[in-house]
Amino acid sequence: MKVKEELESLIGAYVDGKIDEPGLERLNALLRRDAESRRVFAELLNVDSALAALAADWTAVRQPPRRGWAFHPVITAAAACVALAFGGWWWARSTAPFATVMEAAGCPGWVEDAELRGERCEIKAGTMSLRTARGARLVIEAPAEFSFESAQRIRVRRGRLAAEVPPTAKGFTVITPTGDAIDLGTRFGVDVPLAGAAEVHVFEGEVIAKAAGATEKQSLRGGDAVSFGEHVHTVRELRTSAFIQPDEMPGLSAGLAAGQRARSEAALAVLRRDPDLIALFDFEAPEPLPGVYRRVQGRWPGSHAPEFVGVGDHLKLDVGGLRSWPRLTLAAWVRLDRLGAPYQSLLHTDGWGKDRPGQVHWMITELTTMRLALYANQLAPGAEETHGYPDSRTSVLPEQGRWVHLVVVYDCEAGTVRFFFNGRFDKETLQSVANPARLGPAQIGNWDRHDRKLSGRVDELILLGRAMSDEEVRALFEAGTPYR
Repeated sequence: MKVKEELESLIGAYVDGKIDEPGLERLNALLRRDAESRRVFAELLNVDSALAALAADWTAVRQPPRRGWAFHPVITAAAACVALAFGGWWWARSTAPFATVMEAAGCPGWVEDAELRGERCEIKAGTMSLRTARGARLVIEAPAEFSFESAQRIRVRRGRLAAEVPPTAKGFTVITPTGDAIDLGTRFGVDVPLAGAAEVHVFEGEVIAKAAGATEKQSLRGGDAVSFGEHVHTVRELRTSAFIQPDEMPGLSAGLAAGQRARSEAALAVLRRDPDLIALFDFEAPEPLPGVYRRVQGRWPGSHAPEFVGVGDHLKLDVGGLRSWPRLTLAAWVRLDRLGAPYQSLLHTDGWGKDRPGQVHWMITELTTMRLALYANQLAPGAEETHGYPDSRTSVLPEQGRWVHLVVVYDCEAGTVRFFFNGRFDKETLQSVANPARLGPAQIGNWDRHDRKLSGRVDELILLGRAMSDEEVRALFEAGTPYR
């Protein structure tokens, strides 16, 4: 039998309480002789926390309690040798940092390569990426408060954490005020709001979830999500867009370093002076807009954006009066999820009826394409759509959730609807009947509880009473993208 297979067999017998005296002698011999065997033993038993508590009187691996069984003197001697080996190993680990800051994108007071141990940490703005001593990659988004209890345990009091956990860090645990998430080798996220229940979202692999005060644990696999209620778990919809992933961090950090935020603000300043501007929402006003939503960080550190989660979440607008707009450009930065609702509502005007031709509904379809529907419009003969409304060609929802720029340009006189995705022209659809657009009272997010909802964040929503050119759309994206 190979050494690794023998070691795992002996550890399995030890954990099950079925190891005999020769087996225990062999296990101690392997641990005493080989540092890699000691590492595997610690990993499989996830003993980082236990070692911290037992470091003062560690002797060796011991036979699980079993009536009528006593250690042989030879085993006791071997245990002493193992105690010395483990003692040196633990001392070296206890002086090492639990985690190291890899990137601090817009986090005042934080620098790269900062070492974290047990201190209480706070991020007031921005996003930070960390690597634990065991190799787990973490991203924490502000506002956040947290502290490491070991390289394998982090206590999050508020904030959002996304984790990629390799086999060497299996057992990594996130502790929240309302429950814990124990990794079994996976990618997952934990959302801890300032008030209310924490949530666990599993993107890949497996996580064990345990609500505070509960006696039972729940196994979650890729695609599962729960919130921690009082002693219970409540099933949630998976929200990939809620978490900045480790692979997203380099682009965000590079964008900030390259001055993208200043370029974005300069582009918005130009738009605010445009005589055709209908409305521009950057969601930075001291008084939040009316509606039901969560105010979270936007594309830039310390900025704000509305986040929509539940079926009833929405934001109310009243833009453009009741006048007609022969030309209209709609643009927004969004982070959206793949969810089961047939449509995700980007902007829906109230009053969809025969007496109001031109009412505007801008949405994402179940095929993850963009759609612009104006009431009483008709497609031109030969249009490829079969449902009656113009759609984009390209899927606009990245798999893991990233900021993307969506633009649709409408011209009723030319009878065209033109779609753009991240600054690139995607598709044009002709309409045989094209009414001037009508705005007025409208909503972002939930518009119809049956099939119109939005899950994700919206930033920098623009309504312009003219048709933007392809060059203007591309320039707006390039100035506003948070990535480089």
